[in-house]
Amino acid sequence: MIAQVRTSESARRTLNETARLIARFSDGEGVTDTRFPPLTLIRNAEPTTPIHTVYEPSICLVAQGSKLVLLNDEAYRYRPSQYFAVSVDLPISGQVTEASAEHPYLAVRLRIDPEQILELIRETGGERRGGAARGLYVSSAEAGMSDAFLRLLRLLETPEDLPVLAPMAAKEILYRAMRSEQGNVLRQMAPGAGRAASVADVIRRIRETYNEPLRIGELADEAGMSTSSLHRYFRDVTAMSPLQFQKQIRLQEARRMLLNEPVQAAEAAFRVGYESPSQFNREYARLFGRPPLSDIRRLKAFAPALTAGEA
Repeated sequence: MIAQVRTSESARRTLNETARLIARFSDGEGVTDTRFPPLTLIRNAEPTTPIHTVYEPSICLVAQGSKLVLLNDEAYRYRPSQYFAVSVDLPISGQVTEASAEHPYLAVRLRIDPEQILELIRETGGERRGGAARGLYVSSAEAGMSDAFLRLLRLLETPEDLPVLAPMAAKEILYRAMRSEQGNVLRQMAPGAGRAASVADVIRRIRETYNEPLRIGELADEAGMSTSSLHRYFRDVTAMSPLQFQKQIRLQEARRMLLNEPVQAAEAAFRVGYESPSQFNREYARLFGRPPLSDIRRLKAFAPALTAGEA
């Protein structure tokens, strides 16, 4: 019992210091870049409305507050001492649900590279997994991972140590995530690992050519699959079809244009690949809840919270 109490107290101290360092180095609301490029900090002092964005492969640890993430119709909620891992680019809606000025939402995100996964598999003698599981999960952070995140954050206090020590801490975080109960979600994304890795290649291709017509046959040939297999494995990883994925990427890019560039809705629709402005308006409103002009006015009124959906 004494050992359990000490373990619980140690975990609280680790979590509290993690939150303190995130708050200290966060530059106001939203996302803050750090001197170690793969590492970003997130702070929000109040709950947010759902924010649509594309999550890139990363591991995000929550130190304070909570957040709800939606992938298509699937809901994932994560709280302090839990982490959210994403193994492929995924269009997601994120909403901070617990936050206040006294106790803001605080999280730290580490970007990961599939090549790093492959490197660790080779170093540890592990096997590449050939399945196609969903490309994200929520899990409790064990003590080793929490400690590694804290050591990485402490390095922000001594930036001269970052070039040598930060990559070591980041590698440990990824290693511990890969060794976890759901680590196969990350291991399956190693280049050449199998179906999920092929789906990741297709995702990258769709993102690069989102404004062009979707040619499923060509994508399937490049992935070494039949069209039916591509649809099945793509849905296994992303919870949506390739066409639905492309549509979300198009609409999110159009939203970004409307928010940051002097373009009209019809021009944005054309630039992301729509031929019909009316179809664009309908699908935009279906995804974001409002037609383009109304949505952009609302977003500009809440500009400080626009990055809240990123981790």
